[in-house]
Amino acid sequence: MMLTAIGLMSGTSLDGVDVALIETDGRQVRAFGPSGYRPYTETERSLLRHALFEAKDLPQRDARPGILREAERAVTLAHAEAVAAFTAQNRISCSDIDIVGFHGQTVLHRPERKLTVQIGDAAALAKSIHIPVMHDFRAADVAAGGQGAPFVPVYHRALAQSLQREGPIVVVNIGGVANITYIDGPDTLIACDTGPGNALLDDFMYRVMNQGFDTEGRLAAQGRPDEAWIARALEMPFFALPPPKSLDRNDFAALKLPEMRADDGAATLTALTAAAIARIVPLLPKPPKSWIVAGGGARNLTMLRMLRERLQPATVEAADALGWSADAIEAQAFGFLAARGLKGLPLSYPATTGVPIPMTGGIIARP
Repeated sequence: MMLTAIGLMSGTSLDGVDVALIETDGRQVRAFGPSGYRPYTETERSLLRHALFEAKDLPQRDARPGILREAERAVTLAHAEAVAAFTAQNRISCSDIDIVGFHGQTVLHRPERKLTVQIGDAAALAKSIHIPVMHDFRAADVAAGGQGAPFVPVYHRALAQSLQREGPIVVVNIGGVANITYIDGPDTLIACDTGPGNALLDDFMYRVMNQGFDTEGRLAAQGRPDEAWIARALEMPFFALPPPKSLDRNDFAALKLPEMRADDGAATLTALTAAAIARIVPLLPKPPKSWIVAGGGARNLTMLRMLRERLQPATVEAADALGWSADAIEAQAFGFLAARGLKGLPLSYPATTGVPIPMTGGIIARP
């Protein structure tokens, strides 16, 4: 039975809430609906940055001391506003939606401590939007010893199967953290985080240029990467680990650039993301034939150029070129995951998160 689902995603880059409608039975995608976006205000973004800092010392996953309680209220309200605007703009009735997949805002991801924390009050959201909300997708995976990330691979596989092209295919999502899904036929699905995505670059742009990100990679295009610094950064033990593996946004906070011009700094951090993605190739069963880039990094033309240089002879293309939505793909994925969760289908697998057996997940909050 096909379900109509709305997926909501607020990623580690702290830019805002993506909304997307999808028709799916949790195995295949019948149709993409419209998508939307509700940016965080600068005040909200500042609050979330503060919450990320405070969350480092959280003793347990349901604790919300001080600023985290305030941040959770802000996240919940932003998502409620995002759904209200989306349904109004697209003339969608709440009764037409079977389920909403609500990821929440990750503030701490420490799978080695069996701890992953996404803030956002699903019960309050469900009451506000009058639609059942599935949330807490990662908790069961982490509790069972999995990495709890990445969680989008089952959706990437559904998309890749519709392409009918020879594998292996890798879908790389470049958000705050970059992650890959390796697909080779119906049975081989491997996934992991590869390293920093846009987080270090965005933080650098904010600090040095007072801009949220490097638009189209224009600043990086004028600079020269410090390859020696990149080589040293890639000596961090994480990069040599085989998949599955995952990261917290702050895991690379210790990577400090030496004094350099702004364009060289942007070029270096962009090249680090590309080099970290390329570093995964020897750890995969076979070299991929094609790479499909989604997430905010797909709009960074310098990032795409650097990936092509480092991944040749494989092809590298942006998800939009295939008719996919680079911006909405993760929101669509959480609509897809909500449909899978409703049907009791697995959301994660041993080769995607390291969980011992295929795991379902998600908890439903009803209006």
